Amino acid sequence: MGTTTGISKGVFMMSIFHSVLPRVTRSNGWRCFSTRIPYDNIAELNKEMESIFGESPSPSPLGSSPPQQPVQPAYKAEDSQPVLTHTDSSRQAKMVDVSPKEDSKRVAIASCRVLLGQRVFNLVASNEIAKGDVLTVAKIAGITGAKQTSNLIPLCHNINLSHVRVDLTLNEEDSSVVIEGEATTSRKTGVEMEAMTAVAIAGLTVYDMCKAASKDICITDICLQHKSGGKSGSWSRN
Repeated sequence: MGTTTGISKGVFMMSIFHSVLPRVTRSNGWRCFSTRIPYDNIAELNKEMESIFGESPSPSPLGSSPPQQPVQPAYKAEDSQPVLTHTDSSRQAKMVDVSPKEDSKRVAIASCRVLLGQRVFNLVASNEIAKGDVLTVAKIAGITGAKQTSNLIPLCHNINLSHVRVDLTLNEEDSSVVIEGEATTSRKTGVEMEAMTAVAIAGLTVYDMCKAASKDICITDICLQHKSGGKSGSWSRN
């Protein structure tokens, strides 16, 4: 009985479809059925089936409801790629315009290491290098270098530094000089380059003072350790 009812329902639905589906005539003479059934015809078909079979038909793929659009993934802020600020729209080098920025206190700390080797390390520690006091001369050179950063790095801004600190410490464990530099300003842009230039110039000065004793000296690990101030806030390497 259930099978007969199912067959009857199927035959009836086919007859209804043939009566309500609009026909479309093609240019080559053959005919086909369009799937765009007017809403009034669909409603009439549903009502007819309910009156005969006592139930509403299940939703048909031929309905007039628009297809669901695929949901696009939402991109988070961290998915975006960092943007270089020293290039223009045509990817040419440019100096960043910092005039819209607010003045604020900005501090940067950088460091580097100069590997001397045991023999040169002993000479520096006992202040027996022929050119003089290596650590003192390098300290002064680092401070001077920080103040000359805009003359050395083409796209750096010429800003007033309110403070520069350069410290050199002998490290017996690896026969090196550890250099730390700090730069401070109260201007519109950061002083990371000033701090890094300070330690780089101090390291080069150590090499220059000691090169007669050894050519194996290596300047390494020049990097930013900490910065604070400005729109990006504070950052530390650890």
